[in-house]
Amino acid sequence: MSKANWTTENIPSQQGKVAIVTGSSSGIGFEAARIIAGKGATTIIAVRNAIKGEKAIGQIHEEFEDSDLRLMILDLSSLESVRIFADEYKREFEHLDCLINNAGVMVPPYSKTEDGFELQIGTNHLGHFALTSHLLDLLEATEGARVVNVSSNAHKMGNLDFEDLNWENRNYNKWRAYGDSKIANLYFTSEFNRRNAASGGTAIATAAHPGWTATELQRNTSIAGLLNHVFAQEGAMGALPTLRAAFDPEANAGDYFGPKGFMEMGGYPVRVEMSDRAKDADIAGRLWEVSEEMTGVTFGFGAIGKGVTA
Repeated sequence: MSKANWTTENIPSQQGKVAIVTGSSSGIGFEAARIIAGKGATTIIAVRNAIKGEKAIGQIHEEFEDSDLRLMILDLSSLESVRIFADEYKREFEHLDCLINNAGVMVPPYSKTEDGFELQIGTNHLGHFALTSHLLDLLEATEGARVVNVSSNAHKMGNLDFEDLNWENRNYNKWRAYGDSKIANLYFTSEFNRRNAASGGTAIATAAHPGWTATELQRNTSIAGLLNHVFAQEGAMGALPTLRAAFDPEANAGDYFGPKGFMEMGGYPVRVEMSDRAKDADIAGRLWEVSEEMTGVTFGFGAIGKGVTA
């Protein structure tokens, strides 16, 4: 592998391919979608807010006039919205080359999704878990398809309490809950690969974290906002680990990318290490089973190609 810094120049043409980027109206999701569209892929701007989504599309079109962008409404805090989104996508498309599970919420006050999940685990993990399940048949039908789960260095704070995933019996710690949702992204990545490989599936899942990047996610935390001007890198740099996880042909199932700089806060993307706890296969397997129970979805590993869809 070349020792030169990995940049968007390393991304080959994506002409004829389709990518979904959740939460792509701002921040690293927007930057990722902008680059992907510029590389020629049909790019789905999957967002909650149509006005913000249209604005993002307009901005990308100013730079890449002929890019193929589609706005689709997706609220990951609603399992019904996730299902509707997937159904609408399948009506229009027969394949899916890249699903970037990027959208998220960060350290909000305690609240629940419409399905009764604590907002951060419900949006950041369970919503994307359900979305991936609904789209699994198309991913498996597409050669070289990839799922990218965007985690965070905050995953190192994560320590799931399976007796109280929704924080109903503990004093709410919004940072711990955020860490839980981000370690869940990594458990999802590894367990997806384990189950898919065992069934002979071809899609792979990778993961990434953006380092310290100035985004709208930090609107709920004043400290991060104050320190952004000192430590934060721009969104275009923060999106590079996600893009490498999505498009580096040398990336393997389960690879985790982040910035190579001091404490992984900034810099060009390289393979990085997750915490020892995040590598625990038993926890990953348990979370998968609990996630299927909570969301009511199941992954059709091994059934794809036999007339059964996920």
